[in-house]
Amino acid sequence: MADSTRMWIEVIFNVLYLIAVWTLVVMMWRRRTLVPPAQRRAARWFIGAFALLALGDTGHVGFRVLAYASGGLETPVRVFGVEQTFVGLGTLATSITVTLFYVLMLEVWRASFGRSYGVAGICLLLSAVARFAMMIPAANEWQRVDPPLPYSIYRNVPLIVLGVGVAVLILRDAWQVRDRAFLWIAGMILVSYACYVPVILLVAQYPLIGMLMIPKTLAYLAVAVIGYGAWFVPQARQVTA
Repeated sequence: MADSTRMWIEVIFNVLYLIAVWTLVVMMWRRRTLVPPAQRRAARWFIGAFALLALGDTGHVGFRVLAYASGGLETPVRVFGVEQTFVGLGTLATSITVTLFYVLMLEVWRASFGRSYGVAGICLLLSAVARFAMMIPAANEWQRVDPPLPYSIYRNVPLIVLGVGVAVLILRDAWQVRDRAFLWIAGMILVSYACYVPVILLVAQYPLIGMLMIPKTLAYLAVAVIGYGAWFVPQARQVTA
């Protein structure tokens, strides 16, 4: 695939995705009063999770679009006197918000199923702390367009533990009560990681594998759509707690 073709596919997809995810966040916020009282706490956490995800992705994919418009992904920009790139800034932004996204999804799970953190929940929170700690060292090289190996793999391990762990907890409890919405949410999270892990491991050797970020992103969008239908569209949905 020609570089120009791949660029336009990425730009068009990114713009459409940002429009879709922000539209869903705004619609969820506007319809929050329609959520049954017993489910409002979980719904608020869900709105917060996707507002954070949308904000981070605006930095991530939005900055990539801006970089293309400014001459290319390597286009430098100075931030507080330090030379940076739009892509690096976007990667840092989404690295922060996606970690917080899963912390809030952990709260969605607790509020929906009446669970305490327990050993599993505490371990997942510690994974989030470890993730943030690993984002601090200079080895992250946030100014780079291509992720630094092998450190970019190391810093993603706690995120994978956190995200997959949240999905497993949701899947376990949703299966017990046959909550179809949460079963699909957990499934889509696992699909997103099935697409993301090969990118982390192989994109440096096989750049085209980065196209897996498209189905990964669509999986997150599917989670938002499923949650919107489950909580923010008036219907007789059974409370799982």
